[in-house]
Amino acid sequence: MKSGSRGTGTSKLEVTNISPHGFWILVSEKEIFVSFKDFPWFKDAPVGAIVNVELPHPGHLYWPDLDVDLDLECIEHPERFPLVWKATSDDASGPTL
Repeated sequence: MKSGSRGTGTSKLEVTNISPHGFWILVSEKEIFVSFKDFPWFKDAPVGAIVNVELPHPGHLYWPDLDVDLDLECIEHPERFPLVWKATSDDASGPTL
């Protein structure tokens, strides 16, 4: 007996590993490393919040539990998008892009 043809994959987005330095995310068959050094919002986030990621449209990721939006280009080339943050007495939100 021969198996039928494979269907279309349902998972285009998945966090595949988390380490002390960051995490790897699989997006449309491409694995990308997200460094905690470059993206500090994730460093102290619970695992559940990191793995709860959405792909609202191609090339754009959203973590609803953390209210973090990132473009894939920003993740792949963080040197092009430096973090800018000026602390004020009423600002407890931290760095932003």
